[in-house]
Amino acid sequence: MEKIRSFIAIELPESLKTELAGLQSKLKVEKPRIKWVSPDSIHLTLKFLGDIDATAIDRIEQAMTEAVNGIKPFGLSTGQLGVFPNPQRVQVVWVGLEGEIDVLDNLYNRLENSITKIGFPPEKRGFKPHLTLARVGDEASPEERKEFGDFIISSNAEINCSIKATGLSLMKSVLTPRRAIYTRLAFAGFSLADNTN
Repeated sequence: MEKIRSFIAIELPESLKTELAGLQSKLKVEKPRIKWVSPDSIHLTLKFLGDIDATAIDRIEQAMTEAVNGIKPFGLSTGQLGVFPNPQRVQVVWVGLEGEIDVLDNLYNRLENSITKIGFPPEKRGFKPHLTLARVGDEASPEERKEFGDFIISSNAEINCSIKATGLSLMKSVLTPRRAIYTRLAFAGFSLADNTN
C-alpha cells in the first residue's frame, strides 16, 4: 500500500508568504550550503506524522476534529528571527510567532492527546511555534555555521504580519529534487460559534 508522507499544520495566508519571501531576500547570502525554503511551502507545523497509510486519513481527520472542538479562530503575528539549536551551530533559521500563543499551546496539547490515542507517538521535544526560513546543509563547516548564525542574529531583519488561524490541515508532502510539494488531504475548522454564554 502506498505510504503518504504527512503532517498537520496551520496554513498561512498568501500575504504572509509574500512578506516571508521579502525577508528571505534580505537575508540571502551567497552560501551554497544554505537551503532556503520556498515561501509557498512555509506553514506552521503542529505535528509531523511521517509515512501513513491512506486508510489512516479518516482516523486522523477525526482526531483533528476532536482537538479543535470548542476552539475559536485566533490571532498570531510574526515575531523575532531565531535559529536552532544556537547561533554557534546553526541548523535552522526561523521566524518566531507571538499573539494568542496560549490558545495555540492549548490546541497543540489537545492535538497531541487525540493523535496519540490513535497510535502516533507523542512528541519528545517541546513545542516552539515557528516558521522555517532556511536550513543549513550537513556539509557546512562549524565556522560556516557560526558565521551564518552571527549574520542572522545581527541582521535585525523582521516583518510584522498577522495570521488569523481558522483550522488545522492534514498535509501530504511529496519530496522532489527542487522542493517539497504540499497538498491538503483534510481540514478541521475552528468553531465559529460564540461559546461564551
